[in-house]
Amino acid sequence: MRNKPIFKIVAVLAVLLFLFFIVFSALQRKPNSKQKSSNQTAKKRIKAPKFSSDSAYAYIQKQVDFGPRNPNSASAEACGNWLESKLEGFGANIITQEDNVTAYDGTVLRMKNIIAEFQPEKKKRIMLYAHWDTRPFADKDTVRINEPIDGANDGGSGVGVLLEISRMLSKNPTDYGVDIILFDSEDYGRPTYASGSNYKDWCLGSQYWANKPHKKNYNAKYGILLDMVGGENAAFPREGTSLEYASNVVDKIWKSANSLGYGGLFERAKTNPTTDDHLFVNAAGIPSAAIVEFHVHQMGGYGKFHHTHQDNMENISKETLQAVGDVVMDVIYNE
Repeated sequence: MRNKPIFKIVAVLAVLLFLFFIVFSALQRKPNSKQKSSNQTAKKRIKAPKFSSDSAYAYIQKQVDFGPRNPNSASAEACGNWLESKLEGFGANIITQEDNVTAYDGTVLRMKNIIAEFQPEKKKRIMLYAHWDTRPFADKDTVRINEPIDGANDGGSGVGVLLEISRMLSKNPTDYGVDIILFDSEDYGRPTYASGSNYKDWCLGSQYWANKPHKKNYNAKYGILLDMVGGENAAFPREGTSLEYASNVVDKIWKSANSLGYGGLFERAKTNPTTDDHLFVNAAGIPSAAIVEFHVHQMGGYGKFHHTHQDNMENISKETLQAVGDVVMDVIYNE
């Protein structure tokens, strides 16, 4: 009977160990309340300021009122000055790049890239951009093919959306600094009826910027291109160049669109790689995705009024502008 006290001690220890195991397991299953609260806060998305499609529409109308904004025209000069003044009025720091560039046919174009910096003191930046020039000829039309077009959608719409976003940025700063860039001379590419097309015939303003950024060693986390973002019955599939260079940016945009209820407009379909300003911005090292109208099951893809005189205000949809504006705002305010 000498070992009986030892048995009692062992039994007590076993019970205590069992109780400790139960308590430890319960604590492991129950998350720390502070950690849970922190995780919930991190996942909560910020509601972006309300985008006004009426305002964006008015900005497009104002551009069209100047007339076609093809390089070297008086209307382009007047509109460029207005854009610069408007962005400066929103409190942005304005930088312009003015120089001569040479078009596919040897024509020397007076180019003006307009850069609007919001919160220029911030090192972490996002880049939003569009082209503000218009096609110098209507090469897909059947009449007046050698005359410039209004470019309400192709040129005007992207700028209109970015002007409205700029107005919001002036009142509601984002965590990241934002650079709005309006590229010139994007649409002076070789016409469809001419032979010898080269991808470098296009996007002369963004090519210039890619070689000579507005600031030395400029960098941004990512860029978003807006091109032809106001058409009625538009469709925005995932564009091939964007997927090749910036699939994570594409995912960010399309997830936002889906969460906002615009999944039908921002399609999951894919296009082949295309040449647009984002090609050269990507080549400069800033991963960029394009929101650009394209109909994957339609011949030509870009819509019936692309590069025709029907690219006018009659084909601009406030509903399309609202969707694009909402998505871009949601993305940048939740970065």
